[in-house]
Amino acid sequence: MSDEHANAHRIDEGMQVTLHFTLKLEDGTVVDSTRDKQAATFQVGDGNLPPGFERPIMGLSAGDEGSYEVSPEHAFGQHNPQNVQMIALDDFGDQTPESGMVMSFADAAGGELPGVIKEVGEKQVEVDFNHPLAGRTLTFEVEVIEVTPATTH
Repeated sequence: MSDEHANAHRIDEGMQVTLHFTLKLEDGTVVDSTRDKQAATFQVGDGNLPPGFERPIMGLSAGDEGSYEVSPEHAFGQHNPQNVQMIALDDFGDQTPESGMVMSFADAAGGELPGVIKEVGEKQVEVDFNHPLAGRTLTFEVEVIEVTPATTH
């Protein structure tokens, strides 16, 4: 068995993967990339990568590159109108919401939930709590650096 063959692990369940990726919108705008920083390392199925991004890269090994289109259903979901809320302007206190601004809100569990200010009215503010990339078809470009069996603790 040659060394080259022995090292050719493929991306699959239970594998640790190190890769560079670039995420682009339909018009080619880059929304996220590891190109100018450290490569991303994750374990397949650990939840760090949505399943829609794991599925197309299954079976790749170190040195492989690819570009994949990921539909909204497999990326960050469709835009849900129920995630757009009206909040009383008074609730913002001394903060002045402006259209396009991303603000942090407390969710029911006391965690933080980012919302995008859509429209500011006289008494109410329209806030969109959908993921900013909801409803978008994304291009997922990948360069696989390393694939190794994940060490289980």
